[in-house]
Amino acid sequence: MITAIVLIKTSVDRIPEIAEQIASLDSVSEVFSVTGTYDLIAMVRVKEHEDLAEVIPGRISKIPGVEGTDTHVAFRTYSQHDLEAAFALGLDN
Repeated sequence: MITAIVLIKTSVDRIPEIAEQIASLDSVSEVFSVTGTYDLIAMVRVKEHEDLAEVIPGRISKIPGVEGTDTHVAFRTYSQHDLEAAFALGLDN
């Protein structure tokens, strides 16, 4: 699974509506409304790199009110859930 973090600039008067539209896309797992340079951050998860082109410029960027995106592809994922599972290996309760 390939994970991309998409930083999104939007029309500020439509942030909630745009966030809901992005969140409804199949390959988008979460959308965060944030402070700072960008208005939204979307987590996109796809099976193939080519699928990123379909989702980000093909769908997200075409939503009315999306002014620009900056995409970062993850090399590796680390999470608290993964760490807890790793430390629990071989332990019986």
